[in-house]
Amino acid sequence: MKKIWFFIAFTAVLFACSDNNRSNNNPNIPNYSVNAYLDTNLPTYNKLLYPSNPVYVANYGAKGIIVMKTGEGTYNAFDAACPNQAFNSCTAMTIDGIYAVCSCDKSQYNLFTGLGGKEYPMKQYRVESSGTIIHVYN
Repeated sequence: MKKIWFFIAFTAVLFACSDNNRSNNNPNIPNYSVNAYLDTNLPTYNKLLYPSNPVYVANYGAKGIIVMKTGEGTYNAFDAACPNQAFNSCTAMTIDGIYAVCSCDKSQYNLFTGLGGKEYPMKQYRVESSGTIIHVYN
């Protein structure tokens, strides 16, 4: 019985740590290298000290990135390119509360999950935080 529980726990951890290939292999968004360091001591990123206050960061990813604190020590980062539109057809998504809104079709994507009820969710990046520095990368 212990072996079965160990296997179930191991499998759950394995799947929890795997990448979401559906969001990270989106045919509409090119794969760009992202390696951003955001210092929350700077006024530009100060909002990231508080949950549910997303920040748009230009010049990273395909059309910039949107970063949001989701809880104590946890953050989400997504590409600001519309995930269900051709890459060059839309400008970067805009922030509306805890949602990112596509400029082409006005679809909303939840910044806690990246989901928007369409075929592809938002393209997600990895995030680590240490002190006042938030590292977004892929």
